[in-house]
Amino acid sequence: MARILLTGVSGQVGHELLNMLAPLAEVIAVTRQEMDLSHQASILQVLEKYQPMIIINPAAYTAVDKAESEQKQAYLINYDAPKIMAEWAAAHNALLVHYSTDYVFDGTKEGSYVEEDTPNPQSVYGLSKLLGEQAIQQSGAKHLIFRTSWVFGVHGNNFIKTIIRLAKERESLNVVADQHGAPTSAHLIAQVTTQVLVQYLQDAQFNAYGIYHLTASGETTWHEYAQFIVEKVKSKQSVILIKDNINAISSSAYPVPAKRPANSRLNCDKIVTTFKVGLTNWQQDVLNVINIVCH
Repeated sequence: MARILLTGVSGQVGHELLNMLAPLAEVIAVTRQEMDLSHQASILQVLEKYQPMIIINPAAYTAVDKAESEQKQAYLINYDAPKIMAEWAAAHNALLVHYSTDYVFDGTKEGSYVEEDTPNPQSVYGLSKLLGEQAIQQSGAKHLIFRTSWVFGVHGNNFIKTIIRLAKERESLNVVADQHGAPTSAHLIAQVTTQVLVQYLQDAQFNAYGIYHLTASGETTWHEYAQFIVEKVKSKQSVILIKDNINAISSSAYPVPAKRPANSRLNCDKIVTTFKVGLTNWQQDVLNVINIVCH
């Protein structure tokens, strides 16, 4: 049975992966205490100890605004750590599965981004994730990099849980309406990752390595997304916020330290065609999580 080393198990995607990967392989889930991604020695010690055939790294520094002032930490976890893992994987013929983000793009493109589009990150977080991607590509390791966007899940903190909480506390809310993307559940990301890994494990000739975009299908804005959440939650829990009292505002009216891409839409044709996976639409994806969170 293959041995998988999984990082970030306390995060949204790591938590979902842990449940799904168990039937496939021996999964060694390492906590932040056991494998400190900001220390090279800690990473190498764990890799040497377990000798995994597959390394899956959903762990990341994801505090987008804090990264502007905590640059060193962001680069250690988002660039140095995957670089170390990739170099170890290359030396041991292991596969590295890594997750990246829409923030590698500047968000100025008219349509949805394809994998070959030129990255141009506008934030420390985006740049640290791009450098991580590039380090993996340059390492010579077998790798799969999944770029995703607007991640949410049952586990951990996210936009859905924030809106549900605010809907119980406030009668009106301002939400940015000029950023476009696809909310994507940790469940969907883990599900597609698992489907791809099944193909990798079963196919001795597997060579579909590289970068893939992985999001739910469809698109929305943060404002429409918030309205959708409130509309679906009101039948399950008592809320004082109604969707008409969620006001659409521009990004400039809500200044934050890190610049967000106005267009976060990722074209997922490549992953669908290559691996024959199905991508849920974002509304269904969101509804599935609301049903569990509001149960």
